Amino acid sequence: MISATRKWFRRNRTNFAIGAGVLGAGYLAGQYVLGKLNEARQRMSDERIAKENLRRRFEQNQEDCTFTVLAILPTATENILEAIPVEQVLDELQKHKAERLARSVGASELASSVAPSVTDDDNKSFQSESFAHASQVTVDSGSGTGSAEGAEATASGTEKRPKKSKAQLWNEMKISSISRAFTLLYTLSLLTLLTRIQLNLLGRRNYLASVVSLATPSQGTKINLENHDDDNFEHAYGTDFETNRRYLSFSWWLLHRGCMDLMRKVQDAVKEVFGAVNPREEMTLGKLSELTLEVRKKVEGATEEERRTKKWLPYLLPSLADESYVLRESGMDPASSTTPPTPSLRRLVDETSDLIDSPAFTHVLTLLLDAAFSHLIDIRLAQQAYKIQPPLPTTSPSNAAVPRIQDVTDAVESSEAKAKVANALAVFCKQAHAIGSGAENEYLAAVESVPSLEAFSAVVYSSNFEFELPEVDVGAGPTGAASQVRMPESRPDTAGGLAAEVESGFESAWGKAEERVRGGAEA
Repeated sequence: MISATRKWFRRNRTNFAIGAGVLGAGYLAGQYVLGKLNEARQRMSDERIAKENLRRRFEQNQEDCTFTVLAILPTATENILEAIPVEQVLDELQKHKAERLARSVGASELASSVAPSVTDDDNKSFQSESFAHASQVTVDSGSGTGSAEGAEATASGTEKRPKKSKAQLWNEMKISSISRAFTLLYTLSLLTLLTRIQLNLLGRRNYLASVVSLATPSQGTKINLENHDDDNFEHAYGTDFETNRRYLSFSWWLLHRGCMDLMRKVQDAVKEVFGAVNPREEMTLGKLSELTLEVRKKVEGATEEERRTKKWLPYLLPSLADESYVLRESGMDPASSTTPPTPSLRRLVDETSDLIDSPAFTHVLTLLLDAAFSHLIDIRLAQQAYKIQPPLPTTSPSNAAVPRIQDVTDAVESSEAKAKVANALAVFCKQAHAIGSGAENEYLAAVESVPSLEAFSAVVYSSNFEFELPEVDVGAGPTGAASQVRMPESRPDTAGGLAAEVESGFESAWGKAEERVRGGAEA
């Protein structure tokens, strides 16, 4: 029995060897496949976590942009309000009225014999809706006499100021109140876009630095307790904190110089468009919207080509000759220092300049201005000057694109509603403070509700990873960004063009960062 079994095994030893080899190969192949599957699963999990981390950082970055705009906007607002003192013109108008009342026979005879004029109603509207103090207008005989005596004392003094007529004051009030509100709208929109570019560029550097830090193998058994999260202020925008501070200080130019240059351009346009408008006349909301559009055409460009080629860079960033001046004025450099920007700072400023000159920037800025001007004219002026209530929002998304007959009728009636221009000027005067407010700014909320703004921010945040140089040496790279910014070559007609660019760039950001790290490790 044993001998027969031995002979059987001897006769089939080849088959046993082949079977054992097949089983072993199958086992090894199965283990290899399982290993590859686990590796792919782990890689997919890492990529998913990395993308979620990227999106979390991006969303936090956009919140930081909102708080930053609210923090620095009052600086520009103060400069513009000081340059266009509408309230002083209003004080002069009220003094004119007080002097006219003082020259009358008496308060009782005036009340019984003189009917209120259109100009009186206009003054009352400003007194109730503007920021002038009620004590500046006095109608009793004693205060009126005091005003007359003060006027005579001024006339008899050695220093005489040219006294403007009531018509001149009303014309100045008209130009100043409209120009101030429009300038603040432009400043708010430009500041929002500039802040988005700056903080998203720095956020990209911070993200890439964290990827490099996590991908770099630790040396020895040293435990690193360094916090790479967003709540660590020292590493909020990368490791080169001083460079980042100097880069952010370039917003000083828009807050102090750019807004003033923009104000003068807006004033010229308002004078040309609204110069012939009489504050006493009545004007429809549709006509006011048309005049506002004419002002925008003169500032931004009348045709599509003019708007596309409009240069906003001089309002946002200083020239090369003025960069040292801006750094000194913002407190980044000593008063006697003329140190040129470092290569890292130079790269950030150059890329910012290229982004501002890109067609996408002009397209998004136009959309932001559309939202800001619509909120001012179609909502605030319509409600406060024309007493038009805004239409109720549609509750059915399927019917949102199909206007109802009642909505069309209301829109026609709203465009034909009339109000005195003086009443509209009072609203312009009041809304200027709301536009430049640093807290609960409804105009900033309207601007940030534009979908293309977040899409543009995502493009800035996720593009040019291969050209970003973190603080570790990952190989030589270009020193400038003048030819490396990959923005859409043609102007997107809708937000979909930017969204497509975002999807291709934002989703591949982690892959670009990994390739950058692997390239540095191989070098």
